[in-house]
Amino acid sequence: MITDRRDEPAPEPRPPALDPGTAPARVDVDLWQLRVDHLAEEDLDPAELDAEERARLAVLLRAADRLRYGVGHIALRRLLAPRLGLAPAAVAYRREPCPGCGALHGRPAVEAPPGAPHFSLSHSGDVVLIGIAARPVGVDVETFPEPPTVHEVALALHSRERAEIARAGHAPEAFARVWCRKEAYLKGLGIGVVRPLDLDYLGEDDPSARPEGWAVQDVHTAGGHAAAVAVEGTLGIVRSSWLPSSFVTASATVEAPGGRP
Repeated sequence: MITDRRDEPAPEPRPPALDPGTAPARVDVDLWQLRVDHLAEEDLDPAELDAEERARLAVLLRAADRLRYGVGHIALRRLLAPRLGLAPAAVAYRREPCPGCGALHGRPAVEAPPGAPHFSLSHSGDVVLIGIAARPVGVDVETFPEPPTVHEVALALHSRERAEIARAGHAPEAFARVWCRKEAYLKGLGIGVVRPLDLDYLGEDDPSARPEGWAVQDVHTAGGHAAAVAVEGTLGIVRSSWLPSSFVTASATVEAPGGRP
């Protein structure tokens, strides 16, 4: 659900700290996508999920929401586990401090020693999207919204984004591209849409005007969806792959395509 809460301070994003004279390191990102439209709840074994994830799964009322949540969180654990030398069920999470208020409800992170990978998870419609990188990363995937939603929510966006969407005739796909870039960036910051939506420009006309210190890029995805990735620093290689359904339905020893666990 799209919300715009203004009850917490909006942090000012800062570029990554660098030593004087040091060029920003390029950050590679692994992106994984998985379609859920040919899966069912009974295909999944939630035993790998922790107590909090299973409780969240139990309160979701719609079967489609439970399916997306289960697929996304099982896949995330199976992607992170070999990077950490753990079984999927042993992967533990924590919350980083919120950059707005400092409370521990910011970006999710692995409960592991420094150097653990950063990750982001999104799901919408028929697609789950996961991003993993060495620096803070955010991903978002969205189905194209209905026209009334475009007209209503676009009013809360940056003035230049509103103008671009208007020039596109308020086309749902034009809105979805902007929205995905914005949400990926805000998830990367760790504050989400608590930060007012009109503060940052994530449009298409002028990429140089996007937030300093972050790289944001559209992601090719399934028809009827838009997707984007944002990473702190300078974007390096983006490796994007589609996972087969067996990645979440088979045993935990199954490997991701391309030899990347």
